[in-house]
Amino acid sequence: MKTLYLGLYLVIISFFAVEGRAVAAQTLYKSFPADVMPELSESGEYKVGVTTLTVSYPDLVTDISGSKTARSLTLEVWYPTTVGTDVTFYSDEVRSGKQFEVAANAYRDVEIANTDSAYPVVVISHGYTGYRTIMYYLGEHLASHGYIVAAIDHTDSTNKEVNFAENPYSGFPSTLLNRSRDQVFTLNAVVEHPFFKGLADKSKAGVIGYSMGGFGAVSTVGACYAFNDSTASVFTGVQEPSAIQWVKQALNSCAGGKTTADDVLPVWKAALALAPWGGQHQLFDVESLNRINIPVLYVAGDNDDISGYHGVRWLFDNTGSSDTKLLTVKNARHNIAPHPAPVEAYGNEFDLGSYLEPAWETQKLNAINEHFALALMNCHVKSLTQFCDYLHVTGSSDQAPVKGEVPAPWKGFDNRWALGLVMESKD
Repeated sequence: MKTLYLGLYLVIISFFAVEGRAVAAQTLYKSFPADVMPELSESGEYKVGVTTLTVSYPDLVTDISGSKTARSLTLEVWYPTTVGTDVTFYSDEVRSGKQFEVAANAYRDVEIANTDSAYPVVVISHGYTGYRTIMYYLGEHLASHGYIVAAIDHTDSTNKEVNFAENPYSGFPSTLLNRSRDQVFTLNAVVEHPFFKGLADKSKAGVIGYSMGGFGAVSTVGACYAFNDSTASVFTGVQEPSAIQWVKQALNSCAGGKTTADDVLPVWKAALALAPWGGQHQLFDVESLNRINIPVLYVAGDNDDISGYHGVRWLFDNTGSSDTKLLTVKNARHNIAPHPAPVEAYGNEFDLGSYLEPAWETQKLNAINEHFALALMNCHVKSLTQFCDYLHVTGSSDQAPVKGEVPAPWKGFDNRWALGLVMESKD
């Protein structure tokens, strides 16, 4: 991972003035030699700017109850820059409501770097529950390599809005309805925003979704939802038969709320689905999955007990693109995507359980995600063919000896440092 992160893990590194008071911001990353992390996890040529935007749907939207309501989203948007002196920080809260602040490797509200060709946009979508900066390492990383990256606070589905201890499923119906819709709306909002207009590429974009964000991303690139009476009732809590029919009709959309998969935006060139939810319940129409024609990289722990590893495999098996791949993280559960836990999460399993992996170091998982996210986006969004080779690894990464010979490591990994991964491809 990036060697520019210095200092000890979870040590206070700087102070920022917030509303007249000094606030400590912690760093979540250690400094490792570049050799022990995947090659493409190194930062790119740009510094990183970041800005926070509030964007509103232009028209009232229909919620899960059938009512018309206004809907707005808060976005954290990273972008390439060449200026900046004082790095910023991100603030949010863990599931129990404890607030925290972490040091960024980005400069707030600085100017975007001039470019001869527009920057592709990547949309990042968190899980249930979560927050827009839960994968900030990916936002910063891709921005440093020449992308505009917009991460969403999905309204009704964040740690701030859902009391996970007392009413953990209160935001789940909205999550089912709005994940893909929010991803499509975010892309359009960023491309047309005055700050990015003319610098954001309208023809090339990627989407990254974790857990429920992955549930949305699979639909965003072409799959249709296939809720039946039972699953529509179970996952929304609706019991009355006529209401179930309305809910089922509302949920069973395609490609960001459209009526058919034919309406998928052609701007989407690649999707990264990290532990996507929904496959274990077969909540997608198989025919529409078969018709997905852009590259999808699924990443899952083989012991995922939230999305179910068999469910992610079902999505992989039924996704039609010949460029579909499945990266399995051996001995991992569901937490393969969040940033390392802030110190405020270490008081109890309730908070720590949404960050920590039992058998993996989070920073290594983050670096693996950076590596393959950049390979995927550079290969298929920017059409930089030299990066495709980083995706064309196969089988186990373990370098187990074969007839006394130790295989070469995967491209982009140093000898001995790719242990615990398996890559499968449709082709």
